Amino acid sequence: MPKSTGGEQLKHVSTVMRTPVRKQILLVLLSAVGLLLVLVLPTIVDSSPPVVINGTAIPPLPTLNPLAIAAGEQIYAQTCASCHGANLEGAPDWKVRLPDGSLPPPPQGSSGHTWHHADSLLSAIIRNGGDPTANSKMPAFGKQLRDEDIAAILAFFKSRWGEEERKFQWWVTVAGAEQ
Repeated sequence: MPKSTGGEQLKHVSTVMRTPVRKQILLVLLSAVGLLLVLVLPTIVDSSPPVVINGTAIPPLPTLNPLAIAAGEQIYAQTCASCHGANLEGAPDWKVRLPDGSLPPPPQGSSGHTWHHADSLLSAIIRNGGDPTANSKMPAFGKQLRDEDIAAILAFFKSRWGEEERKFQWWVTVAGAEQ
């Protein structure tokens, strides 16, 4: 049996690649590689420096879980909306003290100050109520809500904040600094 030469093999490959099916497969493979490069390369080449606060490198802002947001919206409607408003708007004039010295319920959206605080503080306030030494009227919900419920409420709040508020609140949460 005679040996084939490199030229014959090249001629065979060239003939095979002329068939329409082979060309389509090659085109699909090249397209897939190109798409992969377009999607992955920006994450590999990201040249923006990481945010560092008080010596703590802040990981990227996490994506919110749509199921947690939906659950949080329902729990909020049942538990929180009667004071903080159906649309997170808070009480009118929420920054003006009432005659008893307490503050009305604040908004939970971007117009309020909730996003100034770490998740741990927000969870503690929902669980344990507001600070009585500050004459807060915020009741405790720790006996009615599980930790998962409180986390879902926070996810709902965060879904209604602007990007800058979310970033700031994430930085505060990760860095452990209270603002």
